[in-house]
Amino acid sequence: MTTAETQHAAEAVPGRFYPAQQEGRRIVVLDSATHSHRHAAAGGGRPGQDVVVNASYAGVYCARLLQETNPVGTIGIDCGIGKDGAGIAGLWFFEALGVPAAAADVMTVELGSGRALWDDGVISRVNGAAAVIGIEPGQSVQEAARRMLEATGQLPAPDPYNRQVVETGPDGHAVVVTNSIADALPEDKDTNVLCTAGHTGRSVVEYIVGFRPYAFICSDGGVGRNQSGLTALEPTNDAGIPGAAVSAQTARMGDGMSTWADGVISAANELALAAGVTVGMPAREAAHLLLTREQRS
Repeated sequence: MTTAETQHAAEAVPGRFYPAQQEGRRIVVLDSATHSHRHAAAGGGRPGQDVVVNASYAGVYCARLLQETNPVGTIGIDCGIGKDGAGIAGLWFFEALGVPAAAADVMTVELGSGRALWDDGVISRVNGAAAVIGIEPGQSVQEAARRMLEATGQLPAPDPYNRQVVETGPDGHAVVVTNSIADALPEDKDTNVLCTAGHTGRSVVEYIVGFRPYAFICSDGGVGRNQSGLTALEPTNDAGIPGAAVSAQTARMGDGMSTWADGVISAANELALAAGVTVGMPAREAAHLLLTREQRS
């Protein structure tokens, strides 16, 4: 591209600015995700270097456009989330790629104005990769973008099991997050409280009883016909394993970290109730009680 062509392309990216940079990496702010191609054509797109803040909705279509720049982080607008969660569906597109992504509350910004998004935006939703680096709802867009910039190159490769220790307790016990109870390990036996993100139905009994975690929290899977999403609570209780389920309306299915961080208990077996777990309790509080229950007796 000639100097004249580069200048013309740059002029074709209205409102673009770079509010911060660090070690050759930058935050770039765009008025629209549709400007991604022009941003790249203007010599601005640096694969694997830019955090892209854009004043479009954070949906799948926009995520595909932004992916042209191979961003290390993205922030868009939730647009009220909308039907089928389409306004933020792009967060999961990027989560599958291990890229932190977030969306700002549409009521805090002006659509189509990157400047307003940068100056006034407040985060409303984040994906798992963003949560790992400390981005959470209520933060300013500026803080979230800077965290993405600072974390570049430090994120672990995407883990399909999402196994993380979120709390340690007495005698080597821990609260461990994983996406499925089927992903439990031998080291969990009689030791770890597992927060997982599958349903608590009949098919998981063999995994829970077989792995014998110290305790478990799964999802109620929307409960379902004949309360089938909670079927495993009774036989696991009979096997001496405390267990509970969170409402699928409060935590994302398939995301163990969401079970622990966002989930609200909707049901529990007798052993879990005896440990102090109650319906309506945050899952992280319930997990702590299950972890430390011997201290309570």
